[in-house]
Amino acid sequence: MKFFVALSTLALVTAASACGDAHDHVHDSPGVLRKRLFPQAQLTKPTRALEWGDLNIIHTTDTHGWLLGHQHLSFPEPNYSGDLGDFASFVEHMKQIAIEKDVDLLLIDSGDLHDGTGLSDGFPAGGIDAHETNQFLKQLPYDIMAIGNHELYDYINTWDMHTNFAPALNGRYLSSNANITIFDENNNTVSVPVGNRYRKFTTRKGRKITSLGVLFDFTGNDVNTTVQVVADMVKEQWFTEAIAEEPDVFVLAGHMPVSYDNWPTVFNAIRAVHSETPIIILGGHTHIRDCNQPDGRSMALESGRYMETIGWLSAKLGDSSNSNNITFSRRYLDQNRVTYEYHTQQRNHSFDTAEGQNITQGLQALSDKYELSTLFGIAPQDYTISRNPYPSNGSSLSLFINEAAPYSLTFNNTRKNTTNLMITNSGSQRFDLYAGTFDKNDQIAASPFLDAFMYIPNVQLGTAQQVLSALNAAGADERRKRDLGSILQQREDELWKRGYVDRRYMNWLDEMDRRHDGAVKRASQNLTLGYVTSDSCPGVGDDTLHAPLASYDIPDFIGSDAPSSSNDTLIDFVFVDFIQDQLLEILNDVQNTTTYTDSDVESYTDVLSNQVLGLYAQHAWN
Repeated sequence: MKFFVALSTLALVTAASACGDAHDHVHDSPGVLRKRLFPQAQLTKPTRALEWGDLNIIHTTDTHGWLLGHQHLSFPEPNYSGDLGDFASFVEHMKQIAIEKDVDLLLIDSGDLHDGTGLSDGFPAGGIDAHETNQFLKQLPYDIMAIGNHELYDYINTWDMHTNFAPALNGRYLSSNANITIFDENNNTVSVPVGNRYRKFTTRKGRKITSLGVLFDFTGNDVNTTVQVVADMVKEQWFTEAIAEEPDVFVLAGHMPVSYDNWPTVFNAIRAVHSETPIIILGGHTHIRDCNQPDGRSMALESGRYMETIGWLSAKLGDSSNSNNITFSRRYLDQNRVTYEYHTQQRNHSFDTAEGQNITQGLQALSDKYELSTLFGIAPQDYTISRNPYPSNGSSLSLFINEAAPYSLTFNNTRKNTTNLMITNSGSQRFDLYAGTFDKNDQIAASPFLDAFMYIPNVQLGTAQQVLSALNAAGADERRKRDLGSILQQREDELWKRGYVDRRYMNWLDEMDRRHDGAVKRASQNLTLGYVTSDSCPGVGDDTLHAPLASYDIPDFIGSDAPSSSNDTLIDFVFVDFIQDQLLEILNDVQNTTTYTDSDVESYTDVLSNQVLGLYAQHAWN
């Protein structure tokens, strides 16, 4: 699956003259910001003040270019309507509060700055993904930023991080187990860390910190980049030297989930040398809210995705000679101005700092430069990936495969009049689509991948339908189901190593919905929709009360409505190139008349998967 590089030219309709969103600003003209306004949607305030300790941390992860926040009116989007300028103002106020309380406050990020919205991905031909948005992130006072897997999919992005971003952070950008191959001064190829292996620094209050920036065992990286498995990393001489001297606290950032992954490998390696030193872990990657405590003197926190969640962690460390359990707290903050103003005790007129306003204006200017408000159409309703059943009228998967793809892929196609069945992976849809304006930014956020559509002609309809069922491991006899289950599990494991987290995130949403009586709470209609979290740390983690998001099971693969023809009807079997190897394997398993190979596969259309919704919106929503 290839991420959005630059949006191909479409027959675009009129550009929007105003945002038409829930963001708290209005425009006189493109790029001109007028008075900052309070969020248009009624937002729920946090339930209680933050707990401060001796050492406090504000945490971000998996921002993926969502630096202008979430701009639609349908909930839960307004919960996350703050932008990076608002966040910068929040951090500045919190830094001042920390000084007044005479405590330490750190700002940490756990990676994945690339791939997600028009701000990061909507650059013109010849640009580099997230290069422009990273200029704004540089302005924030991050103490540690760790590399993510999305910094490694394309060499040019990794090179940009190594040559432009990391130097600007002056040792604060960490890539403990991720390297890039470059030419040295003698024109020889050398493999060097993208950033720094580790950082040692002293806080304002004099605490000595040792930090790492660890990436999970990622295998989807581009050529001339290298990711060392975590189990080997902890055996390296540099690692031994980095942890040899005992700091006051180990603060470990990394793009690795805090549950069910390799943080214990790092944690245990440190504990083998320092049995009682406090350890704080700031993880990421799975896009969920999660927390656990490996022991009584440690805490591991993961803080969501897409500038939806801001993590807060505090530790009452006490005297360094004290080996008792440490009192930690954690909180998951909704990323909006109501939250920020509540916790900084500011009002709307006093909240914005000069730097925060400059960042907001700069991001809006970038949006105008990329023409992200260019309008495709007006969506008549919300369409969601998993908050509506599939198939249904509210499912964005149904919208894509049953309505948008059949139109967009056959438009100006010589195969238009040949009966077809279309298949894609549900992970091709990355974000929900909301009622109202559907513009260039929404198109990139909802469907960013650059997958091509291929086809095999003259496949029997019944056979094609069997392939779809087999891809989802349904309708097979027990032996075949076991065989296919093994294939699919291997595929799932491989996708995980290559960086795909959709299934883990969907399973988490489903678990949170079931644990918190989601249907009952939504029916009462006395709470707005939002994240509701249970984790393994004591107390309530969510900062704001919500009714949990609905969650329905969705298949890994989706297909267009079957034509009303007999099973032996010969059709065009259309699919995305991303699933070609897997599809051919199963196609040859469900029938033995023909052995299909890559030579049987042809290009179906020049339209890529990231163009499908835009073409459809121009046709159906105007």
